[in-house]
Formats: sequence, C-alpha cells, structure tokens
Amino acid sequence: MALTDEFTRIKTFIKVVGAGSFSAAARDVSSISSVARQVKSLEDDLGVRLLNRSTRSLSLTDVGRCFYERAKAITNDLSIAEAEVRSLHDGVRGHLSVSLRVAAGTTVIMPALPQLLAQYPDLSLDITLSDERRDLIANEIDVAVWLGEPPNADIVARRLSPSCRIVCASQGYLERRGIPRAPQDLRRHECLVHSTLPYCDRWSFTREGQHKEVEVRGGVRSDNSMVLLSSAVAGLGLVIVQQWMVGPLIAAGRIQRVLGEWTVSPRQGDAALYAVYPTSRGLSRKVRVFVDFLLETFGAPGGRGLNVASPRH
Repeated sequence: MALTDEFTRIKTFIKVVGAGSFSAAARDVSSISSVARQVKSLEDDLGVRLLNRSTRSLSLTDVGRCFYERAKAITNDLSIAEAEVRSLHDGVRGHLSVSLRVAAGTTVIMPALPQLLAQYPDLSLDITLSDERRDLIANEIDVAVWLGEPPNADIVARRLSPSCRIVCASQGYLERRGIPRAPQDLRRHECLVHSTLPYCDRWSFTREGQHKEVEVRGGVRSDNSMVLLSSAVAGLGLVIVQQWMVGPLIAAGRIQRVLGEWTVSPRQGDAALYAVYPTSRGLSRKVRVFVDFLLETFGAPGGRGLNVASPRH
C-alpha cells in the first residue's frame, strides 16, 4: 500500500476518535461507509482491533489507545514539518482551517474578513462556527476562537477581549420608552433575558461601592445570545451582552449603550475570549497572520473594536 494511503487511513482513524463517531468524522471528509472501511482496513493490516463498536458509541481498546497516542504524535510532527517548509515562502498562501464561536464569528470576525483576504489573496479559509471546544489536532483545526483559557499547555492562547458585559438597546426603543438612568428604572422596561443563565431575571450592577439588583421582565426570552441581540437591534427591549459583540453595531448606530456609569456584575461562567492554536504545529506564517488579524479586529489589548461609548445625556 502506498505511503500516502497509509497516512490517510491513520489520519481518518485519529479524526474518528476525536469526533467520537464515524458519522461525525465523515461530515467534512467523505461518506460514513468510506470512513468505516478505512478504519477497518487499518485494523486488518495491523491485525488488532483499535475500536470497540456499539450501536450508540465508539471507544478505544487498550491497544487502540496506545496506537492513537503514537499516531497523533507522528501526524503532529508531520504538521510541524509542513508548517516549517511553508513558512519559508515569502508570501502568505495556502489553506487555513478555522473554528469560531458563533457570536464572535458572525458579529465581529466575518465582517472584517474581506480586508484580510484582499491583503492576502492566496490565503483560503475553511470556517466552522461552533461554541464547542473541538479537539484542534483530531479535527485538523489551525486556529480557533474559544471562550476561556485552554485547559492545558498543549495549546497557545492569545487573549482577544476580556469579559465585560454592558446594557444596550436600539435608538428606536429608547425613543419610545426612554433611556434608563439608574438600575431601578429597568423595572418599567422590556428586558431581554437569557433563559439558561443563573438568576437570569435579576440583573445586578455596581458603582463606587454601591450594589443594585433589579428583578426584570420582558416579552422575549432565549437560550441564545444572538437571538437576544437581534431582538434588541429590532427594538424589542434592553439586553445585556458582552462588549465585544456590539462594537461594530454601536459604531454603525444600530444599537447604543445605556447605564454606562454602572458596571454589570460578573456572573459565574464569565470568561475572556481567546484565539488558540496547537503548540505542536508550530506558528506558521499564515497562522501568525490570522491571529494578528483577530487581535487587531478585536482591538486587543484595547483598540478600535471595543469602542462602546455611552450615549450623551
């Protein structure tokens, strides 16, 4: 069997383990039957069973786990070698696999992409939107945007934006209902509530040692921050969102900040936004360019992407 075919089967096996099923691994590469055949062919050549299969799940056998760790190390070394060779070229070119959080991707990153691709026309992107922390190596992801720091030293993290939540509403809504001047004013406003968060009906604020907690209500609730933000832009009420989500919307005049003199109290689960990439792959030029693009787009450590001035009173 050709060496390229051998590595294709090994990479498919690694992808199956990382994805957790043949169907998940087949989404980006081929059919489920093709993926299953490649893994079975690998097992036949090795003369061992690598995976325990059931109707609902896959799990590694003991020998499969050993082979998986070794195979991952080998493919990592190959990725490093490829990145080092490509980085010797003067131009930024080639394919980049990117995984972005849904809100960050749709509200901030995607609108800024034309400028990056105009500057580097030989760079192509495969973009996945997901709020899950997908295995970067198993899924062959070059760069990802995650909420919170990575759990281990195998991943390099660059902070794009701190966690900072603010209250916003559309100008049309504020013209109809008035601008809240203090937290207690929220009681007479439509407040868009994130239904899965703890104490979602109680919004808390601090200012100069003062603490205010207000019970709020409104006509729209959702477990999705993008739904709530879209509802606010449509004039349905006030919303609490991460500051980085609304920088472009505020700059465009589609939404504005209120209660800017008050700080929205942190809650459990608040976390900064990070650009991450695998340590094992080294920092190729195209990865460096994309990470720098993310840092500039979000204004890290405090640039144009985070301009969210309060309205004038």
